[in-house]
Amino acid sequence: MNLIWVNSAKYLGDYRLSLSFSNGEQRVFDAKDFIASYPLFASLQDKKLFSQFQLDGWTVSWQDGRLDIRMYIPDKKQLKRIIL
Repeated sequence: MNLIWVNSAKYLGDYRLSLSFSNGEQRVFDAKDFIASYPLFASLQDKKLFSQFQLDGWTVSWQDGRLDIRMYIPDKKQLKRIIL
């Protein structure tokens, strides 16, 4: 199994991140509906806080928690709809 991690991320505005992965893929993560669906990430509805992310070596993280969509969306078809 090959592990894939986020190499770089750029905030595009309106809860969207441009992500580059270790396997060479580049995708846009539209997190607006995702964070609204999970109470754990409710604080990230604050756009200023959402834009203050860091890369932690594997994924994107914030001060108050880690957002790793692989943990919260087991259905890969749904994952593909969120990461365009």
